[in-house]
Order: sequence, then structure tokens, then C-alpha cells
Amino acid sequence: MSDTSLNLAVIIVSWNVRDLLAACLRSLFADLNRSGLKAEVWVVDNASTDGTPEMVAEAFPTVHLIASRENLGFAGGNNLALREIGESANRQIGKSANQRIGKSANQRISESANQRISESANGRIPKYVWLLNPDTEVQPGATAALLDFMERTPQAAVAGAKLLYADGSLQQSAFRFPGLVQLLFEFLPLPPRLYDTPLNGRYPSRLYEGEAPFPIDHPLGAAMMVRMEAIVDVGLLDEGFWMYCEEIDWCWRMRKAGWRAYCVPTAQVVHHAGRSSGQVRVASFVALWRSRLRLYDKHYPPWKRRLAHALVRMGMRWQMRQAHAAYRRGRINADELAARLEACQTVLTL
Repeated sequence: MSDTSLNLAVIIVSWNVRDLLAACLRSLFADLNRSGLKAEVWVVDNASTDGTPEMVAEAFPTVHLIASRENLGFAGGNNLALREIGESANRQIGKSANQRIGKSANQRISESANQRISESANGRIPKYVWLLNPDTEVQPGATAALLDFMERTPQAAVAGAKLLYADGSLQQSAFRFPGLVQLLFEFLPLPPRLYDTPLNGRYPSRLYEGEAPFPIDHPLGAAMMVRMEAIVDVGLLDEGFWMYCEEIDWCWRMRKAGWRAYCVPTAQVVHHAGRSSGQVRVASFVALWRSRLRLYDKHYPPWKRRLAHALVRMGMRWQMRQAHAAYRRGRINADELAARLEACQTVLTL
């Protein structure tokens, strides 16, 4: 292993999943110790009410804990840690000759999510940042596999891990940038033969079965390692995406800047999917579609944006009709009907 062991920061943004976060941190430190790696580990707690900050402070005293007073979402939480990493680098440099980050980075970083970490940090900030969800468990060798790949692949801005469900089965971990056909399939029954195809935004499952890394458009944000140089190039996560699509937008911006993303199948991470975001279902549904519409507006040409918005409106109305039909047939109760209608109506107003 090269000196990348000294150039890694891990950021975990957590909200009301104390026990899952503890398991995540235990698995991460076990993998770091097993591989002989060193890393700065940061936890950003998004105003949890389940005792998460106290647990981290007591059980993991070496972790850099940031306890936010408000829920900043995925992008805001990660950006908070990235800014603090820049400020920590500044403090380490101290008063040494003309090497401080100062205004060249810290002020720019703190002003908005679309601003940049300064190149003048010049090695004083980690070379790589690994964004981990709190509902993940790092499997043996995953950290080293991602670091080794990033060192060998200078064009890679992002490397995603191979995600597994708790039973060991494959969880789709890598995706194509969303297109209109994929959007249409959000509302129509998907033929089974099309599930594992580009039309559904997927890569063939056989690619995960081998050991060779393969190029992708973007990984799932649950376990993605990012090159700091690429962050310098395109800026921080867009905090306009409060939840969902943040990593898609980031990777899309990096692709436009000439960078590439990959999936590394030998880096395996168990993902207990949706345990944090799934806590507020209606709010999550609305947040998902708000983020998707923002993504289309940022990256589609005008004609495609208009068509995407029209498809979403049609899809919401179709889902409302389906909800009424399910209620009439006794498949859902009145509370469930009301929740579905409220969610779809809210999306129609976006």
C-alpha cells in the first residue's frame, strides 16, 4: 500500500440511526486496522434525537464529531465536513510561510455548496474522501481495494463499492445517468427482461461477479470514494439537493469536466438500504421527485426538460388513479390512500 494510507478522510452523515452508525464505525475501524491503513474519520450528526452524538463521543473518541443543530441533508452534511477538513488543514499549517489555505479556500468553501476547495492546500488535505452511509458495514479489504484502484487510475474522480444486502445478495450499486425512457419506466410496469439493461439505468449483474473494475456513470452514494482534486475542479455537493440525486449531479458535473467514475467489485460493503431515509415516507417521496426535477433542470437541454416535467405530471396523476383503484378494491386503507394522494399532489406543485 502506498502513502494513500495517510491521505484518506471518511465522512459519515447520520440521522437517528445510532445503532446502525455504531456498527458502521466498528466495521470501518476493523477494516482500517486489518489493512494497516490510517484515516481521519468524520461523523456529521444531522440533529438526531436518539443519542447519536453522545454514543460517538463515548464509544469512538478518535472520530471527528460535528453535531449539527439542524438536519442539513446528505449534501449539506458532507459539505460541512469537507469545509471543516479544509479549516483543519489551515490550522495544521498555522503560521508557516505562505502555505495557509486562508481566504483562498476557507471563505470560498463556506460561502456556498457550489464553491471550491483551494488547490493551495497542496497535499495538506486528504487526497481522497470516502463518503459512507451510516447504514453500511465495510467488509474486509474494501478500503484498501478502493484506495489501490484510485492510485492506479488517475482519471477516476469516483470509485464506488460493490453493495450487498444483509443476506449477501447483490444490491445494484452503479447506474447510468437517468434518461427519459428510464423516467417512463418509473410509472409503467417494467418487463423483467429489461430490468438489468441500460433502458433501466443498470449495468449487467455479471460485471459485479468479476474482480475487474468497470466504468460507470455514477455509483450509489452509500459508499463512494472521491478524489479531492476532482472536488477542487467542480466544487462541493449541491445543497439544493437536500436528499437524493446529490451523487448523480456531482458525478455528472465531474463527467462534464473530463473525469470518470468506476465500480470496484472487490470493494464490498453491506448496505442496509433506506433505514435512515425511509423513516419519513411521504416526505421522502416528495424529496425524491423534487431532487429528480432539479437534476433534469440542471443537466437536460430545454426540450428534454419540458418533456421530463410533462412525464412526471402524467405519472403523478396516473399514480393517484392507481391509489384510488387500490382503495376501492380494499388493497389499501383510507390512511394509506390519503398519504399517497398527498405525496402525489405535492409533487404536482413542484
